[in-house]
Amino acid sequence: MKLNISLILAHPTAGSFNHAIAQTAMKRLHNLGHQVWFHDLYAEPFDPIVPAAEIPKNAPLPPAIQRHGDEICAADGIVIIHPNWWSQPPAILKGWIDRVLRPGLAYNFVDDGQGGAKPVGLLKARAACVITTANTPQEKEVAFLGDPLEVFWRKVVFGLCGVSNVQRLVFSPVIVSQLQQRQQWLKQVESAMDQLWQG
Repeated sequence: MKLNISLILAHPTAGSFNHAIAQTAMKRLHNLGHQVWFHDLYAEPFDPIVPAAEIPKNAPLPPAIQRHGDEICAADGIVIIHPNWWSQPPAILKGWIDRVLRPGLAYNFVDDGQGGAKPVGLLKARAACVITTANTPQEKEVAFLGDPLEVFWRKVVFGLCGVSNVQRLVFSPVIVSQLQQRQQWLKQVESAMDQLWQG
């Protein structure tokens, strides 16, 4: 079955390993027969700043933001690729989340019956893959900081938006990696695409 997959890349340097990851994922998804909506946020360039006029729930949106929103709502799967900067996504990707994963589009808050509110996810996608690169070994990141990106993507973003199956790939340390290691990582990317969206 042909699926629509939204692939978002957030790395400023053309030719980076993040770009190689994105190309590998996109090629594999195409080989599986899927349509890929690919956005290189830095190349577009995507404006991450939310203007006050966009904050109301039903505000009219610029065409580029509306397109991103339409695609993410129609996506059967989502792939996010970015470097780990300060245990967070780059600002341009955080801005993409702020502007595109909007209330009324990606989630809503509803009455929880106890005087508060609870989120209800609205995204169609039931699987997502977040692929990050870092220069700090992952075991040190987890030991010192508790893996903030795990909480951010799995619980905060996709948990809120209703995407139940979230797979993460963490490639580190990239700065000292050799060609053979990077080739192995790219094979892991191919395997992840197969696992999530084959057949």
